[in-house]
Amino acid sequence: MAEIQPLRGWRYNPTLNADIDAYVSPLFDVVSAKQREALYRNPLNSIHLSVPLGNDPAAAALERLREWQANGVLLQDQLPGIYAYYQYFRLPGSAREYCRKGFMCHIRAYDWEENVVLRHENTLPGAVNDRAELLARTQLQSSATHGLFRDEDFELETYLDEAMRTPLAETEEDYQGARDVLAVIQDAAIIRRFQAVLAARQVILADGHHRYEGSLAYRQARELAADGQDTGREPWNYHLMYLTNAAADDLRILPTHRLLLELPGNLSDDELLARLEPYFTIRPMEDAGDLTEIIAGKPWAFGLYLGGLAYKIRLRPEVHSQLDWETTEAVKALDLTVLHYFVMEKCLGIIGPDAQRAWLGVAYVRNFTECLQRVDRGEARAAFIVNEVSMAEVEAVCHSGAVMPPKSTFFYPKTIGGFLFSSIAKEETGDVFLDYFQSASA
Repeated sequence: MAEIQPLRGWRYNPTLNADIDAYVSPLFDVVSAKQREALYRNPLNSIHLSVPLGNDPAAAALERLREWQANGVLLQDQLPGIYAYYQYFRLPGSAREYCRKGFMCHIRAYDWEENVVLRHENTLPGAVNDRAELLARTQLQSSATHGLFRDEDFELETYLDEAMRTPLAETEEDYQGARDVLAVIQDAAIIRRFQAVLAARQVILADGHHRYEGSLAYRQARELAADGQDTGREPWNYHLMYLTNAAADDLRILPTHRLLLELPGNLSDDELLARLEPYFTIRPMEDAGDLTEIIAGKPWAFGLYLGGLAYKIRLRPEVHSQLDWETTEAVKALDLTVLHYFVMEKCLGIIGPDAQRAWLGVAYVRNFTECLQRVDRGEARAAFIVNEVSMAEVEAVCHSGAVMPPKSTFFYPKTIGGFLFSSIAKEETGDVFLDYFQSASA
């Protein structure tokens, strides 16, 4: 199924590794305005390539890239490889240190219709165009998207662990509190095993839908310009992806709560509760701090914080059959689909997924305490607290061919930008990996 290839990565000069924390950056779609302001002050931070400034940002990124390459800030590895990437992290309230194991490589940029790379959310055209333009101008991918494959035998982890004995670079602590470690595998026989394992599997795109679709758009433009003269092996057919095993216990998905900044029609608190009552059982709670524990593991259950009061609400099972959106049963079964249909559509009158995705009256907030505080400060009218989506639910939705409601998943931790750069410029990649494999097997 999935074709992967090694790459000759561009990395910060090893002489800069001691300060690598100062050069990596959050992904373009999660970096806050405050973080950007601080990162831009460092002239060598990777944000200058991933979220460039200026009237022509893509041109500014290209100028910066050429400067860094000429001055030796970035160096390209001589041999192609697959890059092991481990992220060590802890979750709030837990003493356990997790380690998400994966590897970065080039994967063929498959169209969605080919059912090799599967998506679980929709994208915004503007963000896709922005990523495609940046890629077209710089020919560089500054961060890997995150893909999932399933291997119950965990065959590849042995090779990854071995590579990690001699790391190339390591952060002390990135912006989200994780420790990131990078290593490389350049043994041709081992790389062929990675290729064989992935060739039998589909890949679920966990994170990076806009960047992936940017690669698709660029590939399609290059194919059109080639007018049938392309071979399918050109570098622009490939995309930088971080692949992790969906069977691993260290794969974490965190919940994203719904904060209602307004109530349509200026509903009162009592009017909202009255509208919810036909669909949900409503149970007042003494302590809002208990909401996450009260709903944990219970399907179609949510916490509601409204007017300084806390409630546990749970869908009445007999009304679920009223959910008439044209989607798959896997999507209809999701907690978030229930919330978006019965709360946003039936109670608030925001009709349909498209209208809800465009509605400015909802904010998506991961921090539970922040939700409560913003309601208390009058910045929002209500907070709906949700459970996390399970990996099994993500896989079921993807294999059903449908997509989830917006902001359904937050895979944690996020990959970081600037740890590894991938060029798709012909003069820098060529057929080097083909030559390498041919000579290795001769």
